[in-house]
Amino acid sequence: MTFPARIAIVGGGTAGWLAALMLQDAAKRAGAVTAITLIESSKFGTIGVGEGTTAVFRMMLRHLGLDEFEFLRAAEASFKLGIRHRDWRRLGHHYDGPIDDPHLVAGLGTQPLLDAYQISKGRSVSETHLFQHLINAAKSPYAQKPDGGYIAAGPFHHAFHFDQALAGKYLKSKTKNVTLIDDQVSGVDTGPQGITALHLESGQQIEADFFIDCSGFRRVLMRALGAKWLSFSHMLVLNRAMPFWLEYTPGEKILPVTTAWAQGAGWMWQIPTATRYGCGYVYSDAHITADQAKAEIETALGRPIEVRSDIKIDPGRQDRTWIGNCVSVGLASSFLEPLEATSIHGTVVQLMLLTGYLSKINDTSRAQYNADAARQVEDYRDFVRMHYVSERRDTAFWRDVTANHPDVVKDRLAKWARKLPEPSDFAPFPQGLPHVEQQLYTPVLDGLGLLRRPAAALMLGDAPKPARVARSLIQEYRAAAALAMDHRAFMNSLQMEPTP
Repeated sequence: MTFPARIAIVGGGTAGWLAALMLQDAAKRAGAVTAITLIESSKFGTIGVGEGTTAVFRMMLRHLGLDEFEFLRAAEASFKLGIRHRDWRRLGHHYDGPIDDPHLVAGLGTQPLLDAYQISKGRSVSETHLFQHLINAAKSPYAQKPDGGYIAAGPFHHAFHFDQALAGKYLKSKTKNVTLIDDQVSGVDTGPQGITALHLESGQQIEADFFIDCSGFRRVLMRALGAKWLSFSHMLVLNRAMPFWLEYTPGEKILPVTTAWAQGAGWMWQIPTATRYGCGYVYSDAHITADQAKAEIETALGRPIEVRSDIKIDPGRQDRTWIGNCVSVGLASSFLEPLEATSIHGTVVQLMLLTGYLSKINDTSRAQYNADAARQVEDYRDFVRMHYVSERRDTAFWRDVTANHPDVVKDRLAKWARKLPEPSDFAPFPQGLPHVEQQLYTPVLDGLGLLRRPAAALMLGDAPKPARVARSLIQEYRAAAALAMDHRAFMNSLQMEPTP
């Protein structure tokens, strides 16, 4: 089969319009002529309380030739340089997970010798990260040039925070020749090859060669095809999310991080956009009620909140994300608690994987894609679960979650008690796409106090170079952070200035 000539996407938002853009781009690169129809109902709103990405989103913008500064302005976005974890190890303690990887520029080979040096000296691994120094000073990843333009503080890709409703509108504005239908799917005809037609509430019938389910938790197409939901609730026990907004206070410093603040029965996210914080409490209703959750957050913040919703969630994935001529993407495919910004990252990577198969669709490619998509979400599930290896025992939730670590977590903890995580501990992800590996695990394990100085010293050996490189990078990054623009000042300037 050649590249599909007609593609129908059900659902808009960030996932749907990303799919439209990336599939258009893939068709163009394949020399194919593809007609894309996107069905999005204006009856469905969005909660819109902030979304965080990984650096893969910026890579995608560049791949599509989209202007980063235009996106920042349109989506009321801010920079994300890492995640600040408050009270996860113990009350009163925090650690940061900067998302840049200094090993890429350290010239020390494939082993994480910078991390080994830092741990062997009892220092945080984040100290050798440029982004940590920018976070400490509440700076953006850009300095301002004398002519008013911007220059990057370093060579690393950063991520973003934004209002997802505005991000979806921006992505929509960048599509060309996509037929948009404002309607809802009321019926799905299926056959041996998958979906044959969609019936809309207006009475219209849509036929296509290939279908993308971006309908979120409704999972309209996958349900019709008989997909089964595989729940991860045995590993990820948080099952409700209570979103709300918080306004900025005058003069408040805005850190370029997602804050994940552990609470009595889960954790609260705080995502700074250009105008306010998008927040929410992800909690276990086996341990507290909705009213108790709201009261707990108001006590923690010292101010009342206006809850926008209280959403029942079930972390998990479809047993198959590609069935016949239909692929599910985004929340229609899988869902994890939003601790490591896996949702949009997963969507972008899934679409990258998919575009590699669309010119050669067969049973083998479907099976391989399903295996890759399953591995992606399960690897991130295991990574998220590692965050709950805590010293906390102060509430019933923390006593329960720390008493029931799954085998995959126990096995990795046992392994990394003897040695540091290294690239060889992780199988390469297909097509060389970004994935959760040692560079993400190490700051979390270090922040939770789970890495051992003897293991670090064993990896380091007697090599003197890592010490010199670490000192040089720390000095260089402190200087770069001193020159970078204040994060809030950058956001304010971007809303007023033309695209650099």
